[in-house]
Amino acid sequence: MTETAVTVESAATETATSCCGSCGTGATATPDAGIAGRAAFQVKGMTCGHCVTSVTAELKKIDGVTDVAVDLATGTVTVDSTLPLADSAVAAAIDEAGYDLVGRLDG
Repeated sequence: MTETAVTVESAATETATSCCGSCGTGATATPDAGIAGRAAFQVKGMTCGHCVTSVTAELKKIDGVTDVAVDLATGTVTVDSTLPLADSAVAAAIDEAGYDLVGRLDG
């Protein structure tokens, strides 16, 4: 029997992302010089990629929000914004997504 070696080449691009980005395997954005503030929040109830997508979509509806990063394992949601973030607006967005805001994290 003869062995055949197969070589697979892949083309990587700087803008590669996963299918929906909800699993966090997509390209990571570089920090933006226009960011006025970054705030981290503890969110309760997120368990999967769909949760991440829902929370991200609702938070991005807030005026000035430029980026949202969710750490599903810890429940930490980090929000970058060009405008100051009101905790009440973040709480309303998290609630609209179907999850519970525990509070703002210091740091």
